[in-house]
Amino acid sequence: MNTNVRELLLITISGQDRPAVTSAVTGILARHQANILDIGQAVIHEHLSLGLLVEFADDIQAACAVKEILYATHERGMQARFTPIAADAYQSWVQHAGKQRHIVTLLGRQISAKEIAGLTTIMAKHQLNIDSISRLSDRAPLELDTNSHNKACVEFAAQGVALDIAALRADFTALSAQLNVDIAFQEDNIYRRTRRLVCFDMDSTLIEAEVIDELAKAAGVGDQVIAITEAAMRGELDFKQSFARRLALLKGLDESVLIGIAEGLRLTEGCEHLIGSLKKLGYKTAILSGGFNYFGRFIQAKLGIDYVFANELEIINGKVTGEVLGEVVDGQRKAQLLRELAEKENISLEQVIAVGDGANDLPMLSIAGLGIAFRAKPLVKASAKQAISTLGLDAILYLMGLRDRDIRSS
Repeated sequence: MNTNVRELLLITISGQDRPAVTSAVTGILARHQANILDIGQAVIHEHLSLGLLVEFADDIQAACAVKEILYATHERGMQARFTPIAADAYQSWVQHAGKQRHIVTLLGRQISAKEIAGLTTIMAKHQLNIDSISRLSDRAPLELDTNSHNKACVEFAAQGVALDIAALRADFTALSAQLNVDIAFQEDNIYRRTRRLVCFDMDSTLIEAEVIDELAKAAGVGDQVIAITEAAMRGELDFKQSFARRLALLKGLDESVLIGIAEGLRLTEGCEHLIGSLKKLGYKTAILSGGFNYFGRFIQAKLGIDYVFANELEIINGKVTGEVLGEVVDGQRKAQLLRELAEKENISLEQVIAVGDGANDLPMLSIAGLGIAFRAKPLVKASAKQAISTLGLDAILYLMGLRDRDIRSS
């Protein structure tokens, strides 16, 4: 045997998970003075898969270690494989360590092989090589509860350079529409793990209703205001002009109507879980709304949100005047407020998450490190960096890389 050549071995161990398998294998390697160059382990349904890329001083040390590992794994009813790795192949692998890294997140009510096959085919087409796959959602029951909000999420870590990002996103969008799932594509960088502030639109985002539409129904002008609202949210009307037209129709509405509407507002699916989780983890939260402070403060008190910025509805002698006090919170104002909050919290824009559904949310979605169109109009969904349509608001936690079990244990 040639005792002057260092040996590289890829060791893979699999089988029913047993206590102290990793300890036993690395103990053997330690006795033979091995250097571990890479290591990875996963357990799926109590089945262990352990991989180690190991360097030995010489082939004698390698042979002795292999013999002991074979005996130890056989004793535990497991299988071990040993693949020699050439030095030049290892050096090539090391040199590729600087490749761009990405996170692709697949979300739906249920995920099957069809969705994963479609997604991974697109990734391969665009030369993204998958490094690891993780389930972020809880273990799926065999029988889905039709009366509850089921959630499924799988995260893919990949590396490579997608030559045409626009085409990649278009392929993901087409697959999402075809299979009724959401797909998020993010660069895997330090900011993804250091978000600090989450800014929300209110109407049709934190709450299910458009408050101004509810006020209009109470004032007997519901159809007129709803038509204007829908056109504005689609981006067909300038927000300030449409807002003034809708507001003017509310003139004379009695102030007593407001509390009834506030108390009847329904929070969006996953809202309380999301905000509660963010608070536990130390995030700051804000409402940046083109709606009204009266309702924003009501939601703030209910959820414990840190900041609220919305329009101040003018009320004189117990009647709505059809005007607002101060500067109207439109899309540009939302973006300005987001910048100001980031500065106040001493963080970069990359550390901010913005969530909204309408065209007037696009300015803040575009400047936030993570901009999410939530159950949004087609124009908004197509323009935002990310979109969630199939799940509730708490799916945002998955885009942040958090597992369900992480939240429970926090």
